[in-house]
Amino acid sequence: MKKISIIIYALMVTLSITGCKTTNNPIEESELSYKIVDTNQTDFYSNTAIIIEPTESDRFYGQDANYVGNQASYTNNLDGTITDNIAGLMWAQNMGKKMTYEEAFDFASASNLGGYDDWRIPSIKELYSLIQFSGRVKGETAIDLFIDTNYFDQPLGDLELGEREIDAQTWSSTMYVGETMNGDETVFGVNFIDGRIKGYPTFSKDTQSDNKMYFRIVRGNEAYGENIYLDNNDGTITDLATGFTWQQSDSVTAYNWEEALDYAENLELAGYSDWRLPNAKELQSIVDYNKSLQTTNSAAIDDLFESTLITDYDGNPNYGYYWTSTTHLDGDNPYTSAVYIAFGEAQGIMNGILLDVHGAGAQRSDPKSGNIDDYPISFGPQGDIRYVYNLVRCVRG
Repeated sequence: MKKISIIIYALMVTLSITGCKTTNNPIEESELSYKIVDTNQTDFYSNTAIIIEPTESDRFYGQDANYVGNQASYTNNLDGTITDNIAGLMWAQNMGKKMTYEEAFDFASASNLGGYDDWRIPSIKELYSLIQFSGRVKGETAIDLFIDTNYFDQPLGDLELGEREIDAQTWSSTMYVGETMNGDETVFGVNFIDGRIKGYPTFSKDTQSDNKMYFRIVRGNEAYGENIYLDNNDGTITDLATGFTWQQSDSVTAYNWEEALDYAENLELAGYSDWRLPNAKELQSIVDYNKSLQTTNSAAIDDLFESTLITDYDGNPNYGYYWTSTTHLDGDNPYTSAVYIAFGEAQGIMNGILLDVHGAGAQRSDPKSGNIDDYPISFGPQGDIRYVYNLVRCVRG
């Protein structure tokens, strides 16, 4: 975490000493370090279909589209740059060619795009701010991209080179503190073709050369993604950076997606009953990418939070996947899966071996319902482990 300014630090100390809860004194928007842009998910879903908007007494109430956040607002500066008016970030409209991880940093530092010389490679939280879950994919085939193509150029994988359409991932600057697969050095990236976060190895053992990916350079709001937590001493944690208040513990019990929505909507904690299941971008905002089971023996979240240990399919301890309120549109029936964030190892089975395939802090999706015995334990080209029943950490604000 970057050094907290004296002013913010003093505010935290004052609040802690007086016992005054941030939840009782809403933070003004002008005081926030950064704002989380809404997911752009406007349709409503059951476990299998689009449905009419549910009300509080209906099943599936509390999902993403029931709560409207900061709507995306972009300005095309007509000089190859796009300004995110909500997040306070300026982006390159085009990504150019694929580069290695090292080449990308040299490229960013040398860029004078738009007349600016302070470009950088974005963190995974900055990069994820651009994702939109109005996107849809069908396996390896793009349908609607998970980024606003009215403003951003987003290539697809080159089929003529043997790539899949989804092979157009964008790397961030955030390196996984652990290792994926069989000891691979890994950098997190966002796939705006299929709507996921995962870790990608920097080196290809097959070709014995550095991997190359797309990069979208950014400038502005260097505080974006840096949490400033306040323990309210009542089972809740407020992030002064975003204004959200979080459940300090988690549900302990794992639920399917509908049950997770119901749990959140009916939670009463610290005198409040307006808790809800966070959307994908809200939940990702509290991942601590400096932590992992491999390196800190903890979940990828600040130590102020409590996280439930689970047992993986090899009988080893792991930290769980956590549901979000966001449906992930993929497959023949695109309404059957919802987004989760992995706060422990994001595992898969490769060649019969259970591995940390994607890294703690990855974002994937699980079936919303059903008996786990009805599904393959692992799914997809990298054998993603399916749990179906996941944990919940609620949010309010």
